[in-house]
Amino acid sequence: MAEFDTIRSGAGTRAAIDEGLRAHMNKVYGTMSIGVLLTGAVSWAFGSNDALLSILRDPATLSPNILGWIVMFLPLIMVFAFGAAINRLSAAGAQLFFYVFAAVMGLSISWIFAAFTGISIAQTFFITAIAFAGLSLYGYTTKRDLSPMGAFLIMGLIGLIVASIVNIFIGSSMVHFAISVIGVLIFAGLTAWDTQKIKTDYLAHAHAMDSEWLAKSAIMGALSLYLDFINLFMFLLQFLGNRE
Repeated sequence: MAEFDTIRSGAGTRAAIDEGLRAHMNKVYGTMSIGVLLTGAVSWAFGSNDALLSILRDPATLSPNILGWIVMFLPLIMVFAFGAAINRLSAAGAQLFFYVFAAVMGLSISWIFAAFTGISIAQTFFITAIAFAGLSLYGYTTKRDLSPMGAFLIMGLIGLIVASIVNIFIGSSMVHFAISVIGVLIFAGLTAWDTQKIKTDYLAHAHAMDSEWLAKSAIMGALSLYLDFINLFMFLLQFLGNRE
């Protein structure tokens, strides 16, 4: 009888963890989706209005002004700041920070609505959503350990950021094309890897049931997948977008 109670208790614990994992992933995807929608709304509001776009860029040439340069690099700065401050923030503060970040990201990419046709942006968004869903589902369901590819992807991402910053100043079309191809591959891999990491991190800490940690972990997971989605979209847009 005692053995049966132990087995039943173990099964109940596993069921609770599975249910908690589903709730956790729903929180991650839900927060990420709100962030993407917020980014899209801010981006469209500024990018489709010459008066607002002129605050950041020349509407004719799309060259950034001083404020435009600040907004261009601000999301990168905010990501590092978020990672450094996450332990000092409450869950509510971390969520607010994420939404502010998503709005700033919308400002930084608002130029796409002046550079590309609305139809091509919508088509690329749809393709990105399908690709992201497939890659994230693979990362969630695969039995293969994707952690060995993590270090390789992170190193590739650092190289990609450096190359992108350098190419802002040299303006090489060949380098731009190479960056776009490599960017699609890196963020495709990161989507699967980040999804698996979010899942394994939850399972590793599920027994503690620290509600504050779980809430902040969901927001950090949402941020990771949000960045994967936005960057995958932006790199795909270089191939699929039709210029105005």
